[in-house]
Amino acid sequence: MTAWVRGRVQGVGFRWFTRENALEIGGLRGFALNLDDGRVQIVAEGPRENCHRLLEWLRSSDTPGAVAGVTEIWGRARGGYDGFAIR
Repeated sequence: MTAWVRGRVQGVGFRWFTRENALEIGGLRGFALNLDDGRVQIVAEGPRENCHRLLEWLRSSDTPGAVAGVTEIWGRARGGYDGFAIR
């Protein structure tokens, strides 16, 4: 799953909390990355239900900052990720 989160999500610890949440859910590999346009991109690979749990968290009021919206696409896992990184 690749998700793009828009709103006030940079400079508020969003990537760090996303990584912590992904690790807590378990079974997820990927990364969280600040984009030049102010969004955060999240790539998560693992069991589909775990990706859904991460996506639900991204859309919840539990995230740092202020999420205005989340767009996601689903695709085949590409692999090659070692854990869940902050980029």
